[in-house]
Amino acid sequence: MEIESARAIVENIPLSPAIERELRYKARVRSTHYSTRIEGNRLTLKEAEQVIENKKKGFHGRARDVKEVKNYWDALIKVEDWAENKVEFTEDIIKRLHSIVEKGKRAKPTSYRDGQNVIRDSQSGGIVYLPPEAKDVSRLMAEMVRWVRKAEKDGIPIPIIAALAHYQFATIHPYYDGNGRTARLLATFVLQRDGYGLHGFFSMEEHHAHDLNSYYGSLAVHKHHNYYEGRASADLTAWIKYFMALLSKVFTQAKDEAVKRVKKFVPREPKELRQLDRRARVVFSLFSKKDKIVSSDVAQVLGLSNRMVRVLLKKWVNDGWLIVLDTANRSRTYSLSAI
Repeated sequence: MEIESARAIVENIPLSPAIERELRYKARVRSTHYSTRIEGNRLTLKEAEQVIENKKKGFHGRARDVKEVKNYWDALIKVEDWAENKVEFTEDIIKRLHSIVEKGKRAKPTSYRDGQNVIRDSQSGGIVYLPPEAKDVSRLMAEMVRWVRKAEKDGIPIPIIAALAHYQFATIHPYYDGNGRTARLLATFVLQRDGYGLHGFFSMEEHHAHDLNSYYGSLAVHKHHNYYEGRASADLTAWIKYFMALLSKVFTQAKDEAVKRVKKFVPREPKELRQLDRRARVVFSLFSKKDKIVSSDVAQVLGLSNRMVRVLLKKWVNDGWLIVLDTANRSRTYSLSAI
């Protein structure tokens, strides 16, 4: 009920596009930094933001850390794009998402592991978790995807589906590396696609990172480290409780921040502005600092390809809120229309 209450308030609160963009951007940066930090990334929050904004290309001896941050940012942008377009939850989506996390946005979808993976304690070297054997991974992943799609049709609450998708992916551990980051992104995808994105104003990754003992402890639902010794049939109540309580917390914080901001912006937005979708609102906010924009401005702020940006700009011109300046010039500029 706390989740639903916060969601209803944020969905209907009249925030300006500039404030929406700021809150979403800050949450994205925190999600990127803390999700990679959980896996051992050594960049600070400030350094991660410098990498994201291309203000600093690298840090001595931390090329891998820089790459992880860039890849996670790109993966998060892709998740938001898929969610906005209601892309179906499939194994192909999972493989494409993991490839971005591990190798970058131009990489081919990655196949599941072909050998055994072992999670060990970093200090003692002892086995923490032994996932399913490679021969069982494809079947288990197919079953997970079928369950998620059936659960959606059966009306199981979306936050619970997101929680269980996160848990089951991490449990199967279908790759040698990048499983934790991909699991957290999949949960975000389910939440955003099915109405629990909260405009992207929250970061669960930040709270996972601040209390790793609770995060990992809730995922370890069975005392035995071997998947085949009870993990598949374990009681998942502890994990569900952890995930729901945390989601309630971050939703409430996002709601409180939005309410605080709206008190400084009393006038209600006109109908034309309220009809703009998320990406249009982000681009609209660019005009708070400049009178005209170019396609590269849009590509940078949305994290999309030039081809996709051209499609969107053409649509927005046809919708009537953008106009093209200097049409004879190959490098077109755009400004707001009279409305």
